[in-house]
Amino acid sequence: MKHQRKRRVDEALRHVLAEGVDELADPAVGFVTVTGVDVTADLEHATVRVSVLGGANRRNAALRALDRAKGVLQSRVARELHLRRTPVLTFQYDEGVDRAMRINELLDDAGSSASEGEADASTTP
Repeated sequence: MKHQRKRRVDEALRHVLAEGVDELADPAVGFVTVTGVDVTADLEHATVRVSVLGGANRRNAALRALDRAKGVLQSRVARELHLRRTPVLTFQYDEGVDRAMRINELLDDAGSSASEGEADASTTP
């Protein structure tokens, strides 16, 4: 599959799945955001990256709920995208969001430490 077509299919899948996840009735899904999709060249498999609001228990419960809803979501993909093959979905927690939040915390801490150091230096004669 050409690179540009793959990118379009990835984005179309992400859009359809994001809407589908928002409409799931299972309360265990909770606050889930589809952050990205990576489909294989043969369209047989798609890895769906998600972020989940909450801790590890919440994340595990949401991933199990998404796995239970896999058939419903695959049917939605087949109905809306009309691909030659409907990819088998695999849900994976996107740790990039956690890493970004941790980097922001570290930068905030470093910024406040630098500000305190400047304040200490300005008060020292």
